[in-house]
Amino acid sequence: MIATSGGLNQQRTGIIDAVVAARILNATLVIPKLDQKSFWKDASDFADIFDVESFISSLSNDVKIIRQVPDRNGKTPYPYKMRIPRKCTAKCYENRVLPALLKKHVVQLTKFDYRVSNRLETNLQKLRCRVNYHALQFTDPILKMGEMLVQRMRAKSGRFIALHLRFEPDMLAFSGCYFGGGEIERRELGAIRKRWKTLHASNPDRERRHGKCPLTPEEVGLMLRALGFGKDVHIYVASGEVYGGEETLAPLKALFPNFHSKETLASKEELAPFLSFSSRMAALDYIVCDKSDVFVTNNNGNMARMLAGRRRYFGHKRTIRPNAKKLYSLFLNRTSMSWETFSSKVQTFQKGFMGEPNEIKPGRGEFHEHPMDCICAKTKGRSGHSKPHLSNRIGEAMEKHASDGEFDWRDLDYGENTPLGRDSSNETDSDMHELEDMVSD
Repeated sequence: MIATSGGLNQQRTGIIDAVVAARILNATLVIPKLDQKSFWKDASDFADIFDVESFISSLSNDVKIIRQVPDRNGKTPYPYKMRIPRKCTAKCYENRVLPALLKKHVVQLTKFDYRVSNRLETNLQKLRCRVNYHALQFTDPILKMGEMLVQRMRAKSGRFIALHLRFEPDMLAFSGCYFGGGEIERRELGAIRKRWKTLHASNPDRERRHGKCPLTPEEVGLMLRALGFGKDVHIYVASGEVYGGEETLAPLKALFPNFHSKETLASKEELAPFLSFSSRMAALDYIVCDKSDVFVTNNNGNMARMLAGRRRYFGHKRTIRPNAKKLYSLFLNRTSMSWETFSSKVQTFQKGFMGEPNEIKPGRGEFHEHPMDCICAKTKGRSGHSKPHLSNRIGEAMEKHASDGEFDWRDLDYGENTPLGRDSSNETDSDMHELEDMVSD
């Protein structure tokens, strides 16, 4: 048994890795329990979001999956709960979990997010792909609503961009970044930041220099225009509450007037079954973003990573993530250069961040974002996905480059930098990681 944590996409990683853990342990997996108590406050069960029958049947040759723990002598066994370090290797599971499983028979792994190593044997990596891209299917109501949103976008424009925009007040406060809102912004975000006692003092300039700050809506718009996307392009925006509301979105809407969202494409009555459930609303955005011709993100959270990997797996559809570290100085000095110079520099800095097949060296990066063990070197794509371009100039200008190395705690496996016998579970489960649940999706 596992208990997931975080938003929809963080929970998705937990579900995928739960199947892998069960395979490593040669154990039966109980349908995962979704997080209903954290920041996201969504009461949905697994069956409310994912097709249970598809999940069980698709993986029947890999892992035995059951809906619930069977009764013993008329009583349901109470699971033995334990938490393991993040990035636990196969050997880690054999040493830590297997003895407890053999002794207790029913074990629940709590807060199951990023608890399996990023680096596994090829057969286990391929199992991850079978779970993620084939076994985990949304329920019919979610699929139908998502497809309807896609069809309505296609009716407005044959091709469209989807932007995953994370710019909620809590996320911005947590980031410790400054976004140009003056003393009012500093006061408002500073007050929110004080809720978390464990956060270090913010250093906005340092965070920007290190590429840790999400792009503002205006910066995303400027980046896209510099890359060659015209004012007539239709853009679907997947976002939560945007700090500053319409005033913050106004520059992006001026750059791309054909601005759409779930709320503009569907009526309140059509969205009613989903509105009270953050994970179901996120699932709708996931579908539209996946089906878009170009997917863009202003952040590097779980949804951005999961969709980037999916779009690579199904044919390397254009996926743009900002090279925030390089773009920082460019946005800072934008008014001191011509538009032609700015545009040229953006295109140069974005090489290696445009979703090309060879951007990441083998073995680097988060597996869910770069599932290279599952992709043939010369594949032309699968499941009808092609490699469309909204701008031919972009397709010609962007070459295949390896991206800059980006350190991320998810790249470290448990044991790689930990002396033998030392338990790092308290370190990897620090308050910082607990807070990341809120901002990482």
